[in-house]
Amino acid sequence: MTEKLGAKELSPIDVYMLLPKTNCKKCGLENCMAFATKLVNREIALELCTPLLEQYEKAYQKLWEMLKPPVKEVVVGTGDHSVKIGGKLVMYRHELAYFNPTAFAIDVTDEMPDEELMIRVKKTEGFSYTYIGRELKLNTIAIRSTSNGPEKFNAAVKKVVENTKLPLILCSLHPEVVEAGLMAVPKARPLIYAANKDNWKDMAELALMYNCPLAVFAPNDLKLLRSLVKTLVDYGVEDLVLDPGTFPNEGLADTISNLTMIRRAACKRGDELLGFPIIGTPITAWLERADAPEVNMWKEAYLTALLIDRYADLVIVHSTEGWVLLPTTILRQNIYTDPRKPVAVEAGLKIFGQPDENSPVMMTTNFALTYYTVASDVESAGVNCYLIVVDTEGLAVDSSVAGRKLTAEKIAETIKLVKAEDKVKHRKLIIPGKAARLSGEIQELSGWEVLVGPRDSSEIPKFLQEKWQ
Repeated sequence: MTEKLGAKELSPIDVYMLLPKTNCKKCGLENCMAFATKLVNREIALELCTPLLEQYEKAYQKLWEMLKPPVKEVVVGTGDHSVKIGGKLVMYRHELAYFNPTAFAIDVTDEMPDEELMIRVKKTEGFSYTYIGRELKLNTIAIRSTSNGPEKFNAAVKKVVENTKLPLILCSLHPEVVEAGLMAVPKARPLIYAANKDNWKDMAELALMYNCPLAVFAPNDLKLLRSLVKTLVDYGVEDLVLDPGTFPNEGLADTISNLTMIRRAACKRGDELLGFPIIGTPITAWLERADAPEVNMWKEAYLTALLIDRYADLVIVHSTEGWVLLPTTILRQNIYTDPRKPVAVEAGLKIFGQPDENSPVMMTTNFALTYYTVASDVESAGVNCYLIVVDTEGLAVDSSVAGRKLTAEKIAETIKLVKAEDKVKHRKLIIPGKAARLSGEIQELSGWEVLVGPRDSSEIPKFLQEKWQ
């Protein structure tokens, strides 16, 4: 087992000592120390240092080894429709940030009627929800061979690829079945699921022949899983995905423990044999059918959430219902935001509806959740207005007032910057109720009459109806 310097311990000086130290600015930064700092924070690519690539090959290799993530990044699919999984630098999100959000795969089988299969494919491809300005999507299709027949599997894979460009997961423990599926998509680079202790050699041959990533399956046996990985790596397979098994009900504790131990071994002990993405299969919640399908859906939803929380880089789910997918994809989005950077929108003047010179002018901060909540309430009420968004470095109204990121001076400056006086003939500004204590100072500095609005944006329509003249 090799020990590796973790992202948390790596310092800019460690990186700087291996850089050319010429301060050539070809990377777009002022000097090599600034470049080193951004490299450590994973805010810039090593390849942007062109002198390093051209003249310092040994130093580049050392830096690449030093900076590579403990969890390898694996690409499923090709081109614009590929999905990256893994690539994690730290075990805990607060240590730096998580990259490559957990990919969601919806399953179909080779025994489904064509109509049902197509409905599921279209639902997967069409799933979309805008959350705090980010579009939530599903990522892949998992094609399962329940027939164990190569011809049926080949036909199902062809049917799917004719109707979607999403990357695929080919699911079978029978190499001849997987090969039939690969023959239908020879250059699509699907994930092969899965190699185990009985079929590993044949699956490895297929992965090498078709240049595909390969999942390694060893249910509830981490020793065997690691041994299989070593064998496959020595055999020449480089892109692997680990599946220690997903066990609902009584096996839930083992599931979470196994995933945690795998990620700990990679991130804290530098175990490169366990430094691969992890796949979770909450679809196993359907192995025992409940009296009502909603019970299985609910189990699958909480199992998916647990797997996302505990390091799964890819999950295969069966449910396509919105109430199952929406909370889990929102959870994914929240976990994979960068804790170093508040989620913010661009400051400036936003226009809602068709405002005129008599329309209200309101103000809020550029914290994304605040802005999109206000925007949603204004749009749903059909209000025609102007909204001045002040740059508070991504903080909410109350936090930014308390932290002096939202001040009367900044509001007055923003009013001038967006040229609000050119949009309306009145000089009235509605500010959030949580910024009420700034009202007098804003009025003095800007020359605008300040109206203190509601504390909750859902009350804006009522406020305008009663107060706006």
